[in-house]
Amino acid sequence: MTWDPEHLPDMTGRTFAVTGATAGIGYFAAEQLAAAGAHVVLASRSAAKLAVAEAAIRGRVPSAALDSVVVDLASLDSVRTAASALAALPALHGVFLNGGAMAFGRALTADGLPLLVGTHAVANVALVEGILDRLVATGRESGKHSRIVHASTGFVRRWNVSVDDLTRPSRVGVLAYTQAKKATEIFAYELDRRLRANGLPVASLVAHPGVGVDARTPQRPGIRDATTPSQRNPFTPWARGKDAAAWSGVRALTDPGASGGEYFGPAEGMRGLPARITPLARTADPAPGVADAVWAQLERLAGAEIRIGALR
Repeated sequence: MTWDPEHLPDMTGRTFAVTGATAGIGYFAAEQLAAAGAHVVLASRSAAKLAVAEAAIRGRVPSAALDSVVVDLASLDSVRTAASALAALPALHGVFLNGGAMAFGRALTADGLPLLVGTHAVANVALVEGILDRLVATGRESGKHSRIVHASTGFVRRWNVSVDDLTRPSRVGVLAYTQAKKATEIFAYELDRRLRANGLPVASLVAHPGVGVDARTPQRPGIRDATTPSQRNPFTPWARGKDAAAWSGVRALTDPGASGGEYFGPAEGMRGLPARITPLARTADPAPGVADAVWAQLERLAGAEIRIGALR
């Protein structure tokens, strides 16, 4: 279908949660969903920043239906508390797992995990465990599949890093980030296979934003203005703003024709309209045993057990 990110399908009556919603791609995904009529639950670690984000969205969408949940993805206790709050919602039609730290150092989470894999992969496994029953129930009630959209990166296609031991990331920050996102993709596709095998009305999809940079991002009070830090990016001449970088994730959540196991990204690689992209074989269909091993490793690190069969 022809997709117009400026004119989304009507999302009135649908509820979506977005992590990392107080800045960048997460903020603009939340704004776009609210403009389409959705009830949006903003999730981030700062209550003060959540209030700023809500105000910024209402400045653009006065009728926006918004709620907030505090979640620190670097703390599994915080993730579980947030998951309980989301699971208590009357309905949850989808979640955009966009949040995660971008500090390319050797910092650890509160649970002693490498920060990048802990916040981008392990935390999301714990979150999925806590909200999956709500997503299943909503899918059954609505007659349409609920959706889990996992944010990835084009770096996964560029570098084939090892995921044999997620507690031992590369000393090179971008490779450690790529490792976390490769594990994310493998988990996302395996999750969709298991959901399908059990006949559950939840779809798991992957989206990557291309390259979004601060210099091309539109102004929003307290989100992107003179008071907020701006990062330089060497790709700025070829990139777009973070508002456009949100399009792939938003399409994966809202396209009525999207299906589980699909991958959405910019049609031109770093930029362009969001389009279906052929999934990467080494994450979507890895060698035998790889997906199961990554799944087991992530569950162990998250202290989680996603009992899909029990939800049939």
